[in-house]
Amino acid sequence: MRRTTYLAASAAIFAGLLVAAWATHGTGVVRDDPERNITIPKELTSELQVKVAYDGEDIWFRYRWPVERPAIFNDVLVYNDGKWETRGGEALGSNPEFLTEDRVAMMIDDGSVPLFSRYGGYITIGEGLTTFTGTPETDEERTKYLPSTRTDPDTFDTIRPAGDLEKLRAAGQFIDLWQWRSSRSNPIGLGDDGFVAEERGGDEGTGPYMTNFDKEAGQPKYMFNPDVAGYRALKIDEVISGKVGFNDTYYLAAETAVPFDPTYQWQNGDTIPRRFLRPETGSRADVVQPSAARWRNGFWDVTLRRKMDTGNPLDDKIFRDGGSYDVAFAVFRNASTMRWHYISLPASLGLGEPAQINAKFSEPGKPDWTGPWTDVEVFYPGQVSWPRLTDPKQHPGADRIAQRVPVAYRHTERQLALYGVEVEFSKEIKRQWLWTLGMSVGLIVAFGFSMMMLFRRREEA
Repeated sequence: MRRTTYLAASAAIFAGLLVAAWATHGTGVVRDDPERNITIPKELTSELQVKVAYDGEDIWFRYRWPVERPAIFNDVLVYNDGKWETRGGEALGSNPEFLTEDRVAMMIDDGSVPLFSRYGGYITIGEGLTTFTGTPETDEERTKYLPSTRTDPDTFDTIRPAGDLEKLRAAGQFIDLWQWRSSRSNPIGLGDDGFVAEERGGDEGTGPYMTNFDKEAGQPKYMFNPDVAGYRALKIDEVISGKVGFNDTYYLAAETAVPFDPTYQWQNGDTIPRRFLRPETGSRADVVQPSAARWRNGFWDVTLRRKMDTGNPLDDKIFRDGGSYDVAFAVFRNASTMRWHYISLPASLGLGEPAQINAKFSEPGKPDWTGPWTDVEVFYPGQVSWPRLTDPKQHPGADRIAQRVPVAYRHTERQLALYGVEVEFSKEIKRQWLWTLGMSVGLIVAFGFSMMMLFRRREEA
């Protein structure tokens, strides 16, 4: 009788553990966790196509990438019950109202920054950057930086003295950073020229936009010129639905705006862009567009141009015929911003030299686009920081990094995207594995005990 009870109990335990394993399968990882700044894009990888042309004076970069719906607004001011409220801009993951602009960015190095050619933008991701899980919210953004600009490369707040930073800059220890923005630069045919060194910042001068809001008055500084646009403001419902497009006057600049009129009878839903576009100045104005880009047939097709030698060697990487360079790209699509973008592994660029991306020599002022595109796979990076990658306790491949083995030799873009997701949910995955291990051991023990009891009964019979 006792053995029968033991057999029944072990069978019940076995069946219970089996049911529990089935019921909890796939439940250990929560896909989105806004409280921890975690939201995973539906697509972990995407594609970017690149062409490069140069004529000895200028260099052109052409980018093409898929976007289901173009996001041509970034942040806007919406009138609601007597107040102008900000909507859009920075968002956790993809903005459902499409009030976060599409972007493409490119990092460039000439061989001066150690490890960039092997690991690309990974080396600029320190611990505890803005939007990372657990990073306290502050007014000051914790941006990308180069490890060489810190006394402790793993710690954001250990920035080197100004004199050391100047020496590093003079030695070429900075990344040239080009950006194109669908809302804050594209309508007036501009890019944005910046850098990554002790921080991610803009080159000397002023950028292509300023904030269109008077904090003291609590109102916009400018509105649409009704004689040009036919209206003083857009309607938020039409903006969100995508009804406002390229053929409409949708941005504020000198030719489309007039000073804001507070006496006008504003209505709920009236919408004015929160950015006013303007000409750039200084070194920041080096990157421009031949013409404003448009989204067509599911793709952005963007071209940026810059002098090969800008005369600003402390701000820009200088291009020369016969030179070799390293580039890495970032794509912002589906109304996503900040770290919720796609990045590429570094790729070599050759101007008359064999490389992964071969620039085509062209007639003066006429970029030759007849050659094939170079396909670049881009992927979601997650919260993978350089301190994590170089720590043997957190990353089994840290020894390979110490040996300077390029990341492309060990991982595909798909693998890196999955690793990025794993890092986001490392605690949950560990807990799930422990539960799985425990249930597996329990199943084995219960099964073994059941078999033992069953065989004993047969022998006794």
